[in-house]
Amino acid sequence: MAITGNLNLNLVLPVARPMACPPRAPTSLLARGRGASSSPSLLVTRAIDVNEFLGDFGNTEHKILIPTITALALSQQECAPVSPSQPPISLDDAQTLIRKVVGWRLVNEEGGLKIQCLWKLRDFKCGVELINRISKVVEALGHFPNIYLEQPNQVRAELWTASIGGLTMNDFIVAAKIDEIKTSDLVPRKRVWA
Repeated sequence: MAITGNLNLNLVLPVARPMACPPRAPTSLLARGRGASSSPSLLVTRAIDVNEFLGDFGNTEHKILIPTITALALSQQECAPVSPSQPPISLDDAQTLIRKVVGWRLVNEEGGLKIQCLWKLRDFKCGVELINRISKVVEALGHFPNIYLEQPNQVRAELWTASIGGLTMNDFIVAAKIDEIKTSDLVPRKRVWA
């Protein structure tokens, strides 16, 4: 004759660690035993801090701010009139702004800062076409770069405000608008070898 039976244990474990926050209401975790029996074999009760479980994410309030003129992209801004008494942009400000115009570099010539960009093109016709595209863009702005056809396949644009002997925000705005000109059909095609 065999004797069989079930042993049910209710076990309460205390949490013996310091908590930063006061303990919350106890949470029960119920583990089911193996076998056909649906009765609980182990009952564990302990305090769980919500921040410990999920993490503390702080204040999640969102504020929607109206963009200021400095938050707008340079190409979305318009050129403003410059007075001869206005000082040119400092070297530190120019180094910050030059990062916003791709392909342009800062040059210190004749005691004043200028920005330059160089394009290497397929041929002479592409150089003339790029000059025409730049002219169409800057004509509406009223702030013109010096454009040089250095070699049959190279065009260089140079921007600075001659009336104050240095750079203004207008120079960077024009450079950003020139950057938006499509030049992919003018540059040399890369050869792909199979």
